Amino acid sequence: MRRISASENVRRYGAAVLAAIAALFLRKLLSPALGTENPFHTAWAAVVLSAWYCGVGPAILAILTALMGVWYWFLPPAGSFQLANPKAGISGMLGFAVFSCLIVALGEANRRSLGKSRWAEEQLRRAHAELERRVRERTAELSAANESLRELSGQLQQLRDEERKQIARELHDSVGQSLAALSMNVGTLQSQSRKLDLAGANAVSESAAIIQQIGKEIRTISYLLHPPLLDAAGLASALRWYVDGFSERSKIEVKMEIPAEFQRLSEAMEITIFRLVQECLTNIHRHSGSESATIAIRQDDHSVIVEIKDAGKGISLDKQLELSSGRTGVGFRSMRERLRQFGAELNIQSDRSGTSVSARIPLQSGTVSPLEREKAS
Repeated sequence: MRRISASENVRRYGAAVLAAIAALFLRKLLSPALGTENPFHTAWAAVVLSAWYCGVGPAILAILTALMGVWYWFLPPAGSFQLANPKAGISGMLGFAVFSCLIVALGEANRRSLGKSRWAEEQLRRAHAELERRVRERTAELSAANESLRELSGQLQQLRDEERKQIARELHDSVGQSLAALSMNVGTLQSQSRKLDLAGANAVSESAAIIQQIGKEIRTISYLLHPPLLDAAGLASALRWYVDGFSERSKIEVKMEIPAEFQRLSEAMEITIFRLVQECLTNIHRHSGSESATIAIRQDDHSVIVEIKDAGKGISLDKQLELSSGRTGVGFRSMRERLRQFGAELNIQSDRSGTSVSARIPLQSGTVSPLEREKAS
């Protein structure tokens, strides 16, 4: 229970005594109208007031004050503590005291009930405030964990891209050079194939063709792992090269819309856009059944907008829900992870007329000037 201060006790007892004195004076003023038969009319109000708002002790003091005042001023003979009719006077005062005690008991029960209600409300308010504080803390922790997870995902993507670049360089420089040397040796054999029998000459010719095919496939794999044009000439040139090769291999007509004055972006953003286009075209070839596709890339003051469309059979609603929830589609999850590094989201819209995949990538976190790129190189 809450401890009551001394100053508050003084106010409570003072208020109870003042209520009793005020009731006595009011009864004195109303004596011409009420008579002298029942002098406790106004004293009941003082008792109720003291019992409800001041507590047990002040209420008892108010009862005693009212009794003494009624006894002295109103019970005959007035102005004296003597009683003209002791039996009637004492029984009246005892009755007033007993009913006043009942009123005090009811008042105290009411005050305790109100106190418990206030205490419960205070505890509920504190619990609610504590819950909100914990929710804020957990939300902050979750946000920090998500931010750390995004940073880790970005670092893993960067390491993966670096590994692809290194593998592509090794394929081009090491394996490619070895194949070139082997091709020259086979070429020497071909120049002397007239000295061989027919089977040997055919074997040499076939070997030369196989080496050329292997070289072509290694160059394709190397370029797909990390197109050298992306570093040397930028995103637009690398995409044009990739789209031309994709159209030739898949027989899908791809229209690419990209401004001639398209500026260079950061290496990470150019790789992200290239992989986005690469993944979308791969999905179009595997799943859509479309004979054509459109790639549109444009740049404004604040962002780069990428949109890839096809005219295929579209994605079913169930599949779209799965893609939106991230429960399926490794390629789409990878695209979303790449885009989140730049604060962008992947938007997918599909119906029976085809599918559209788009993203708006903010420039603030990814652009570099050509001068900065030249200094970095």
